[in-house]
Amino acid sequence: MRILISLMLIITGIIHLLPLSGVLGVERLSALYGTAFSDPNLVILMRHRAVLFGLLGLFFIAAAFRPTWQPLAFAAGFISVVSFLWLAWSVGGYNAQLGRVVIADLIALVCLIVGSMGYHRLRRRA
Repeated sequence: MRILISLMLIITGIIHLLPLSGVLGVERLSALYGTAFSDPNLVILMRHRAVLFGLLGLFFIAAAFRPTWQPLAFAAGFISVVSFLWLAWSVGGYNAQLGRVVIADLIALVCLIVGSMGYHRLRRRA
């Protein structure tokens, strides 16, 4: 069970690390999201977003090996993933690249559900 929990957090962490490449610049951001980033203010915000997602992804991976961090990791993961999916669903009309992000977050959501169920099952047995 511990391996399953760790694996689910690692997969979620990797998914959250993928946008980190956006910190490299406008070209990478455009490739990730299929949108032109001509406004320098938006570029700054999106590159900073990439850094934050990198930190969150590293936290998920670290929590995979630190059981005491796992409740916080699951909570942060659910907030991150569910909020993005809700925003994408409520706004709609997103492009194919953002559609891939939606699919990745749906995979992360499944991992978080499976991992948190495993975590709670393990804690009940203890």
